[in-house]
Amino acid sequence: MPLHTKLPEGLKEVDVIIAGGCVVASRLAEADRNLVILVIEQGPNNYGMPDVVHPALYPRNLFPSSNITLFWQTRKSPQLADRSPIVPSGGTLGGGSAMNWMVYTRGQRSDFDSWKTEGWSADDLLPFLKKLETYHGKGDKDRHGFDGPVNVSKGTHTCSRAEDAFVEAAAKLGYPESHDLQNLDENNAIERYYRYVGLNGRRQDAAHRYLHPKLQSGDYPNLHVLVEKQVLKILFDGQKRAHGVVYQTNPKWLANPEYLATAYTAQRQVQARKMVVVSAGANGTPGILERSGVGDAEILKKVGIDVLEDLPGVGADYQDHHLTLWSYRTNLTPQETINGYQDGRFDVEARIRNNDELLGTNGMDAQGKFRPTETEVEALGPEFKKAWDRDFKDAPNKPLMILALYTCYYGDHSVLPDDAEYVSQANWTAYPYSRGHVHVTGPSMHHPVDFDTGWLTDEGDVDVKKHIWAYKVSREMWRRMPIFRGELAATHPRFPEGSKAAVIEKADGPVMMADDERIEYSAEDDKAIDQRVREILSTTWHSLGTCKMAPRDRKGVVDRDLSVHGVRGLKVADLSVPPENVGANTGNTAFLIGEKAADIFAKELGLSKEEASLSQPRL
Repeated sequence: MPLHTKLPEGLKEVDVIIAGGCVVASRLAEADRNLVILVIEQGPNNYGMPDVVHPALYPRNLFPSSNITLFWQTRKSPQLADRSPIVPSGGTLGGGSAMNWMVYTRGQRSDFDSWKTEGWSADDLLPFLKKLETYHGKGDKDRHGFDGPVNVSKGTHTCSRAEDAFVEAAAKLGYPESHDLQNLDENNAIERYYRYVGLNGRRQDAAHRYLHPKLQSGDYPNLHVLVEKQVLKILFDGQKRAHGVVYQTNPKWLANPEYLATAYTAQRQVQARKMVVVSAGANGTPGILERSGVGDAEILKKVGIDVLEDLPGVGADYQDHHLTLWSYRTNLTPQETINGYQDGRFDVEARIRNNDELLGTNGMDAQGKFRPTETEVEALGPEFKKAWDRDFKDAPNKPLMILALYTCYYGDHSVLPDDAEYVSQANWTAYPYSRGHVHVTGPSMHHPVDFDTGWLTDEGDVDVKKHIWAYKVSREMWRRMPIFRGELAATHPRFPEGSKAAVIEKADGPVMMADDERIEYSAEDDKAIDQRVREILSTTWHSLGTCKMAPRDRKGVVDRDLSVHGVRGLKVADLSVPPENVGANTGNTAFLIGEKAADIFAKELGLSKEEASLSQPRL
């Protein structure tokens, strides 16, 4: 199997080098098996890793000890109660798809059309959305694919009581159940969600669904993967053509712990005859470009890097669907949540041996794309209304917030007040106004990253007001749910004494039954919610937009063919390229960009697509 931790002596030059990018590599290999492709991955080979393949174990990828997750330290922010958030991203083959929450959500039609790029409209991209998936759900058959590598299903377990509770509570507030919320056009509704989990209960990550089957088949001898190696920078000739990369062993995988501090390992080179593709993600790709001399000239000069091409957009305009998590007490049983895999109650190894059906869920059975009423818009103040009228009022395809119920508690289980099953309400903004940046601070890998999320820095505090509104809506839903047994005070706002919105820590069931009944909030209550949002706001792992597909004068980094402006032979294909955000979890958009990029690159390389002799297993 051509998967290496050391590059073979005879492989010093290849046709295409890809930093990351399982989808691109696999599709190019299908197009021409004679094309010599080298994928360089900074993390380990993930084949068969329990925390990867078993969906219910995904919260363990948030543990600081995880070997497949990168944890990006960010700047301290006064808008976030002087916190320095940590932003995780994928650190193994398959990138984020190997360690994320596996939520199947597509962007909206208006999202892709807003990119205003030839060849990238919603109509242009629908064939690629269909190509990537084998869809096992309900909905519009003409909008989904049924023979792609990535299975979309309910997996092997659904918590029906939680799913029904979310759907029914949302309906009472005016949010109906959609027949297909992922058809690009439906909005302002909820859905019984599907996930990137096969019918056999296994995660559908890019490595296991695209790359590993080809590596193991023996039919793609020219497809090579080099793991545990970091791409330091790209090599260019005198005409600014990319012709290779400099890489080094990731010190995380060296025996001497001194290397973790110095990141000093022997640097090596490998040459590319035709193309270099960077697919290191929205957090990682800017650093590779900047260390190569491609980026904002002022920043590069300041940190001692020679400027090859002045591209101020590199690393700029960072976005994330920032998130608030609120915890609720329920009457669910241990077998209806995935908490037992995190808090030590379950014998994980035994459950894996017995193929426990609960392993085949991500704990997210229902989610919705939500918009406020005009009355609610008015109540959020003139700054919010101004933004709403400009960007949302006449764009009904765009959700304001996305709300989901997760049958999992993402906190310290040892300090919970009792043995009830606590779960999480996740609220996140679909189109954040806040922008940040991610830049290098020196030419070596050991230099820390200058990473500012920019969360809640937008003018008029519109982003924080979105979270205040979503908290109120989701709380109305929760207090109507049959599974409701209280609110975990430690995760909720500290309302003033005597507040009518005070936290209810324990209840015998739902406490609000009338459809028109609402919790009353005072101005002081709103301040308490605002403060708590700032204290707990976190990441959805949806980093995006740091190497935008746009003209140079709009801080663009790549063109419609994903070629980096001002240089030759260099492509970017990951979530750094969307010029505008998507009202969805970004996993689907990452797969989509990989499929579209592979099509562009194959045509550019003059490859004639041959049909793969091995069909993808239908799991």
